[in-house]
Amino acid sequence: MHRRKGAAALITVGCLLLIGAIALSGYNLWDDRRAGKSAGEVLTQMRSNEALPDYILNPDMEMPTEEIDGYLYIGKVSIPTLELKLPVMDTWDYTRMRIAPCRYSGTAYRPGFVLCAHNYTSHFGRLKNLEPGDSVSFTDVAGNVFLYEVAKVEILAPTAVAEMKSDDWDLTLFSCTIGGRTRVTVRCRQVREQDNPQ
Repeated sequence: MHRRKGAAALITVGCLLLIGAIALSGYNLWDDRRAGKSAGEVLTQMRSNEALPDYILNPDMEMPTEEIDGYLYIGKVSIPTLELKLPVMDTWDYTRMRIAPCRYSGTAYRPGFVLCAHNYTSHFGRLKNLEPGDSVSFTDVAGNVFLYEVAKVEILAPTAVAEMKSDDWDLTLFSCTIGGRTRVTVRCRQVREQDNPQ
């Protein structure tokens, strides 16, 4: 009789422990889901509260500049395929282009941004070696990064100014060929963050 009562008590305790283990596992799963949902909601709120960069709120704004050695710079251009990373001056003339690539026209904040440089191998002299799909980036002095992909390389006449400044392209890079008879012109499309997830 005592053995039966002891066995029944052990079975009851075992069942209670099993029910407790199942309840604890269920609670842990529920708490895990709750924590994930809470963290996701916080991330959503954080994303919605992020301040947009000034250029998105006002794409017509002037690009910020930084003065170095008496010259104004708007940022830097990087062309990994050519192993180039160069500063970019605010405006162009032949004296400035002897130092660094220059803005020919436009702004990184809108399509039609055009950069020019001499055909020095340390500047834009190797643009003709770029191919569709190669990457280019421009970082303004405020730290905003703009990613591009080469769409095509073409040769334009020096007189094709309107075509050079076309806003059909997000970014254009160009340099004269040796002798200055033509312009090697690289046309780029901007790569949006959703096109290039990190």
